[in-house]
Amino acid sequence: MKNELIIKIVSVVVFLAVSVGVIIYANTDRPKYTITEDSGVEFETARVLSVIEDNTTADEEIENVKKGSAELEVELLTGRYKGDVCHTTNYYSALYNVDVQKGDKVSVRVDTTDVGVYSVSIYNYNRIPLTIGLVLVFFAVLVIIGGKQGLKAFLGLVYTVVVIIFVLLPLVLKGFAPIPLTIAIVFITSAICFLLIGGIQKKTVAAAFGSLAGVLVAAILGEIAAKIGGVTTFQMDEAEALLLVKSNFPLNMRGLFTSGILIAAMGAVMDIAMSIASAIGEVHEANAKLGFKELFEAGMNIGRDAMGTMANTLVLAYVGGSLNMMVLIYSYGVSFTQLVNTDFVAIELIRATAGSIGIIGTVPCVSAVAGWLYSKK
Repeated sequence: MKNELIIKIVSVVVFLAVSVGVIIYANTDRPKYTITEDSGVEFETARVLSVIEDNTTADEEIENVKKGSAELEVELLTGRYKGDVCHTTNYYSALYNVDVQKGDKVSVRVDTTDVGVYSVSIYNYNRIPLTIGLVLVFFAVLVIIGGKQGLKAFLGLVYTVVVIIFVLLPLVLKGFAPIPLTIAIVFITSAICFLLIGGIQKKTVAAAFGSLAGVLVAAILGEIAAKIGGVTTFQMDEAEALLLVKSNFPLNMRGLFTSGILIAAMGAVMDIAMSIASAIGEVHEANAKLGFKELFEAGMNIGRDAMGTMANTLVLAYVGGSLNMMVLIYSYGVSFTQLVNTDFVAIELIRATAGSIGIIGTVPCVSAVAGWLYSKK
């Protein structure tokens, strides 16, 4: 028992050390926006002291959205000009409508043009308290309902987010191939999440390898479909901006499309993998005499019931994220031929199909791994 505890402690220390080392390497020479004493653009928080003049009206043609402008007096609360009181004009339109009153906190843009010379403009609502509040509510719900397991799930999610932001993004910017890098990160993060939730046992091992198999299925199908359909990152909305980034960094753009599919499918794949592995474990506990064939069939039966809802979850998530664009396309009354040949439809179709088939492919994979592990004495 003592030796097992020592091994666990050493393993955790080594893992954390390796993770920190990778993060440090990935973020070496990380691009930073620099400001000087006489130039720079900064985004700070300010408080509205008063509305000096309100020249806005309600636009009845566009759902009574405000239009016009308002003269504001604001006090800067953060940054190098903290404490300064400034006058700024807040412009209103259908597309830009930050409606604030006296006492509200807002996000402002501060443009410095010379030493001590700057201008302030309203950037957006101050959403920092909302962001923190939502995270705290999410954490509280997980812990209250899930208890210790909920806390572990939250830690796993935090680790996943940290790895994506501080490992995946900077390494992609350094020129690493996005697809194999994403596959490795998906496997490592999913394995860590499973280990945090269930520890090292047969069902977590089966779920981890089943998730990897499902992600690989999604990657292969996504790559094949993208090549056949002529879809790459260059057809996406962000392509022009990424080309500007590519002029300064060795960015590999082509693999980003498939990498996005893998990350989007990761959550649903992990969900169904753990559900099936856990169910097979319960079946084995109920009847330890069952062999690989019976356990595999049990996993497949459970998976058939779950894969439909999981696929719906992924497809509907893509549809929900693209709803505005779908309404726009529908309003044009385009023909079916034109519709299916647009880059937007092809991209979303490949994303949804590859991710859903990845989920379906996870079912036999995790059933096979879990059935094999539990059938061994």
